[in-house]
Amino acid sequence: MRRDFKRQISSLSQIFSFVSEILTMYEVNEVNSFSINLAIEELFTNIVKYNRNSHSDITIEIEKEGRNLKVNLIDHGGDEFDVTKTQEVDVTRRLEERKVGGLGLHLVKKMVDNLEYRYANGESRITFTKNLE
Repeated sequence: MRRDFKRQISSLSQIFSFVSEILTMYEVNEVNSFSINLAIEELFTNIVKYNRNSHSDITIEIEKEGRNLKVNLIDHGGDEFDVTKTQEVDVTRRLEERKVGGLGLHLVKKMVDNLEYRYANGESRITFTKNLE
């Protein structure tokens, strides 16, 4: 399933409805649903917040492949930013000692089973998979 969303934080409620329909259809359990929703929210929010040069919609594609759920977030006309190459967050350090930022992507990387990034012809594509077993 595929749907385009306006490049604005207020689109999140529509995104959650769209994702909820799909997760219900695929009978995804609550634990996996939480991880999938968190990953989509974080990745979509980062695209909106940090890629202000584009005004195009953001496409979300979700499909089940065997035991996995595959999610694509596609930013048409966006800047290149590889979410897989962000610095690791040292969660052992005290909050006062940590740099601001990066914790959301850190959580995404821990909650999904695979995270990929591709950039070609002005289009950024973030793909993650979540094993539903």
